[in-house]
Amino acid sequence: MLYLVPTPIGNLEDITLRAIRILKEADVVLAEDTRTSKVLFQKHGIETPLRAFHAHNEHGVTAGIVEQLQRGATIALISDAGTPGISDPGFLLVRACVQGGVPVSCLPGPTAFVPALVASGIPCDRFHFDGFLPHKKGRQTRLRYLAALPHPFIIYESPHRLPRCLEELIAACGPDRQACVARELSKLHEELHRGTLAELREYFSQQAGKVKGEIVVVVQGSA
Repeated sequence: MLYLVPTPIGNLEDITLRAIRILKEADVVLAEDTRTSKVLFQKHGIETPLRAFHAHNEHGVTAGIVEQLQRGATIALISDAGTPGISDPGFLLVRACVQGGVPVSCLPGPTAFVPALVASGIPCDRFHFDGFLPHKKGRQTRLRYLAALPHPFIIYESPHRLPRCLEELIAACGPDRQACVARELSKLHEELHRGTLAELREYFSQQAGKVKGEIVVVVQGSA
C-alpha cells in the first residue's frame, strides 16, 4: 500500500492521529526534504526511516519504489507541507502505482489554499485552484483566462514575486477586484490582507524585502 499523508502547513500540531500512526507503521517514508521532515518526526516521536523523494529524482526512483510496493512494502509519501501532489511531487508515483496494481490511499488533511479561501471573505461555494502560474511562457494567457472566471480563483506565489504578481493581476482583472493575500498560515505570524488589488499592491509595495513564507492569493470572480 502507498499512503499519501498530508503534513502540517505550519503548526506542527495540525496532523491527525491516523497520520501519525501510518507514519510510524510504514516501512519507509518518502519525504520531499528529509531535513524538514525530521523536525516533524521528532515532534511526534516517529522513527521510521526517511528517503528523499522530490521533483529532481522522482523520475529516476519511481519504478524502484513501485517494485518495493509490489513485493509487499508499506510506504508513506509526504511533502514539506500540505497534501502530496498538490503543487508538490506525488502524481508520477500515484500514476505508476495505479498502473502497477498497487493500492493507493490518501489521508485527508492540510492544504494551504482551503483556509486561505474560507477566511478570505470571498464567496467560496465554487472556486478554481490554479497553483503556481507559469513563470514565463503562457503566464499572461493564463492570467487572462483566470480573470474571466465567474468564481474565485486561487494561486500560489513566492514572496519575492508577489509585487509583480499583483501588478499583473491588476492588468488582467482591473484595480477594483476584491482579493486576499494570505501568508504563514497556521503559524505564529499568520497574516491575511484583504482589499482591492490596488490596495494590496499599495500595501505590499511598502513591504519589499519584508514578506516571507509561502503566499496564497485569492481573487474574486469576474462580475
